[in-house]
Amino acid sequence: MHHLPEPTPGPSTVTRSGPLTWVQQWHWFEHTIPAPRRVNPTPLADHCHVPPPATVADIHLALASLTARHEALRTTVDPLLPIQHVHRADWAPLPVDCVDVPAADADTLEAATAALAALPIDPERNPPWRARVLLVAGKPRAVLVAAHHIVIDGWGLAVLIGQLHDQLRGEPAPAEASVHPLDMAATQHPERARAAEREWLMRLASNPTGLLAPFGGTEKGGGRHRLQHRSVEAYDDLDRVARRHRASPEVVMLAALAHDVATRTGEHRFLASVVVSNRARAALRSSVGVRALTVPVQIDLCPGAAFGEVVASVAAACAAAYRHGQWCPAELVAAQARMDRRRGVVTVPTIEYNCYSWPRDYLVPACNTPPDGPTTWISSTPDEPCDTLYVDLGRDAGTVTLDVTVGDHLLDTEQAMALPVRLCALLRAVAEGAKCPVPARALTPAAAGWWRAPQGWACLTEVEDVLRGHPGVLDVTVTPRGDAAGEGEEPHLVVHARVAPDVTPDDLHGHVLDHLGEVPGLVAPRRYVLSAAGLESGRSPTALGGARTPLRPPVTDPELALAAAVVGVGSSTGTFNSPAAVDMNRCLADHGVTLVAVPRLLALLHQCGFTGIASDELAGTASLGRLAAALEPLPPRAPGGETSP
Repeated sequence: MHHLPEPTPGPSTVTRSGPLTWVQQWHWFEHTIPAPRRVNPTPLADHCHVPPPATVADIHLALASLTARHEALRTTVDPLLPIQHVHRADWAPLPVDCVDVPAADADTLEAATAALAALPIDPERNPPWRARVLLVAGKPRAVLVAAHHIVIDGWGLAVLIGQLHDQLRGEPAPAEASVHPLDMAATQHPERARAAEREWLMRLASNPTGLLAPFGGTEKGGGRHRLQHRSVEAYDDLDRVARRHRASPEVVMLAALAHDVATRTGEHRFLASVVVSNRARAALRSSVGVRALTVPVQIDLCPGAAFGEVVASVAAACAAAYRHGQWCPAELVAAQARMDRRRGVVTVPTIEYNCYSWPRDYLVPACNTPPDGPTTWISSTPDEPCDTLYVDLGRDAGTVTLDVTVGDHLLDTEQAMALPVRLCALLRAVAEGAKCPVPARALTPAAAGWWRAPQGWACLTEVEDVLRGHPGVLDVTVTPRGDAAGEGEEPHLVVHARVAPDVTPDDLHGHVLDHLGEVPGLVAPRRYVLSAAGLESGRSPTALGGARTPLRPPVTDPELALAAAVVGVGSSTGTFNSPAAVDMNRCLADHGVTLVAVPRLLALLHQCGFTGIASDELAGTASLGRLAAALEPLPPRAPGGETSP
């Protein structure tokens, strides 16, 4: 943390407080992650046109009325605890400003909405939303609204903008009362959450990982691409296929994605994370609160199955997943991290799939755009790579919009641009009557240097590079053994290493585990073959099993500070009673610390005088020893007592 959290709002303006729902917990944690590494857009943003003869004063009155109606618009969150506070309607000025623009055309609206979304929103001290009125020649033409994901989701933003537009047209407010997330906390069933958590972890454990990586991407991918593809023709094709197979268009597009993964990789079993709105009741449909969450959809395809069978299979998998649509993210993420470290592989879904359900008319091609508009790059930046393929589907005003976000270690630029074109071509073929059976084998060869491990695909050169980064390792060669090499054994990796005398197999094993999640294509070898005399000595290597790494108490000042913070946040559970009992060879999740405790842990580290690690690093599989090695002393305080940035 770069600064100590400021006090939460005073009780004089708070009307009630309560815990964040399970859905909100992830977004509360995510806003502590450094912005370049976030996946979900924060804040969300959209707009509506201003119907004449509405004035700026009318817009302010409508926003004030909506603020009084929707408690979410006047809710703040605690910086250190998963708690939210509802304030009086007049607790803060309306966060509205006005901007003069030459015209309110589609390009201007898109640029202005993106600019508003880029402005930070502080949900701990200020209203979790802001609005901007676009003025043309002094008259309001559009209202842009941005909202923080902790208290308002995409559906909720659409509800808010829709009700704003209705009020500006003079229509009455909906009869249904607004539902706040606090009102829904009591409806969450802990036993159902535990069952869903077990189901989720079982699906993760039984799925291969890294399905896309060996089939594309650059050799040293390190960035993420985001692109947008729009197609008018695909809109009709999608509807025709959906009607024919009695499924929703959203399920059909997910089936097309699953078909494409199977075609490229030859894998017929993998996992998709699908966003669900969870607004089955009428009262929830008019709520601006957070209800959308992600459910794990288990994809099982049969080789040779026609596309209609793929649709039926995906529809059934979605229905099964929705029944497990509630869980506690704080405990789930910790349980997943523990499982990942013990299995030696980071389990991530192959596809992240989201269905937009709110209007985005400024993204529709202009009148002079060809029927199938070109693929448009939104950004291509050298930030953290994406672990999976993110695809968002939008169906607005007769146009299918596919937003694709992907790391270039998965798909390079050309492959990323080809993906939506290929999906639309598949829909066209199926709409015209083609069966499009699922191939039995991959139609795209794997990239050189990749090996199919039992836990997923592994890049042998990446494993070697990681091991070379350990102090005392002089040379490394990694080779596959077992069935993959025709030797009749269980498939595993063998590491031949030339090392210094003080380097042990346990050191190397822990080093590989600490890099899980950082290096795409890395899995922990099942066995190490270590020859201390060197590869060229001609001595027979000695096989050493992967014994459990012994307990290591904290020694250095950073390790002692981190151990003390772990004890501090875990004191309520009584897991540890002293820093000396904390094992630096295990990850944070192994010590029972969940993601909702991470902000408090960072604050305790700050109080001890240390910084240098981020919240998402604490939620991963790295050992406490590795995290402590990354800690840095706080910079000296500037005059006046403030910490220097």
